[in-house]
Amino acid sequence: MQPVQWILVVAVALVSTASAVHALLFKREPAAAFGWIAFCLLFPVVGPIFYYLLGINRIRMRARRLRGEQLAGLDVANASVPESIPTAFRTQAQISRAVTGLPMTHDNRIESLVGGEAAYPAMLEAIEQATDRVYLSTYIFESNQTGQRFADALAAATARGVDVRVLLDGAGEFYNRPAIRHRLRRDGVRVERFLPPRLIPPSPVINLRNHRKLLITDGGTVFVGGMNIGDRHLIERPDRREGIRDIHFRVNGPVTRQLEDVFLDDWEFITGERPDLPSSSAPTAGGTALGRTLVDGPNEDLHRLTMVLVGAVAAAREHIAIMTPYFLPPRELVAALQAAAVRGTRVDIILPGHNNLPFMHWASRNMLWELVKWNVGVYYQPGPFDHTKLIVVDRHYTQVGSANLDARSLRLNFEIMLEVYDTDFGGRMARHIEAARRQAHRVTLSELDERPMLPRIRDAIAWLFTPYL
Repeated sequence: MQPVQWILVVAVALVSTASAVHALLFKREPAAAFGWIAFCLLFPVVGPIFYYLLGINRIRMRARRLRGEQLAGLDVANASVPESIPTAFRTQAQISRAVTGLPMTHDNRIESLVGGEAAYPAMLEAIEQATDRVYLSTYIFESNQTGQRFADALAAATARGVDVRVLLDGAGEFYNRPAIRHRLRRDGVRVERFLPPRLIPPSPVINLRNHRKLLITDGGTVFVGGMNIGDRHLIERPDRREGIRDIHFRVNGPVTRQLEDVFLDDWEFITGERPDLPSSSAPTAGGTALGRTLVDGPNEDLHRLTMVLVGAVAAAREHIAIMTPYFLPPRELVAALQAAAVRGTRVDIILPGHNNLPFMHWASRNMLWELVKWNVGVYYQPGPFDHTKLIVVDRHYTQVGSANLDARSLRLNFEIMLEVYDTDFGGRMARHIEAARRQAHRVTLSELDERPMLPRIRDAIAWLFTPYL
């Protein structure tokens, strides 16, 4: 072997070993660490390249309100808990305060908007009425008829002097062509892309996506939830070939300032600039809801949402209702749901019977027996595909937002959730889930056990990739 060849062999071995050691030291999940170590050592060239592109967390966001320095000085033990929160959820309120570093806000009003037929007109009206600023962040912004209506409204707001800023995920825009950003920029709308993937030079953050959906107008009204912008969410249109059910939320009150700060943090992370806003907080909305913003992402916020979820499940005494399109929860949450069911709490989990991502459906089916065995109610609802993300505990504590209960949302995506303490809102959302449950098919243990061998193998193989889906 020639000296040059020896040098190449040694260099490849060193790079593979260094990549494996890096994964060993910095990956937080044993399964993910083991997988990357094996990949880097078994495939000495390809493994380190993929680890460089997909495995290394380079994100260090410096959010002004959520930074770790704030948490270090937070006196959680002495933080006040509103008297209106039942005793069972006061510990939960303290957990969320410790995790987020944000105070509870009072007098919020939250309205549910079911389907694009309800959400889009309200969002467009808010844009049309804005006089100061419009901030929009979304994962998918289609260029079809619905997308063009939003583009028209954003362009008109820009033309009348409103500060309009749009943040699109760099990968999400590939769901629809042509990209809407070209049309927006032609109309003078300021548009930025969040970590756009590229081949030359290769993007080292291609696997980290901004999945948040936020529309903020004049700082006083915020739309938040899981709904993207596009025709697919108009399920009542007569010409639809395939629709997506979803639910969005209009929020008014002091919590809107926390939600707006999340957009500003993302904008500052991408552009390096942060608009100066008035120091006054958002006005009260005369509502009854207590609310707080929860953020999650592949930075300092890793696992924070999981901690809050486990705390909420542990606080449940009567009923836990979950609706999510993708269900591959972490082990901590699986154990908490099992424990809740064993102690007599009713647990209902509503999933799509036919998923738009088949491999997610397969992987989920492989682990459902762990819950069904302990009398957790798992239900498959008929189509159209339901994209709703909703968690209600004892009709008092509710979470809404963009996060799914899977590894991608809880570890790789930048997500936003809103926790709400309010019996009226929680009751309405519990009834929404119950209506879906009554139309759904309950999954039985025998049904899972009696799957043919080939589907069981397929489901198990998909489940192996749970940390990466």
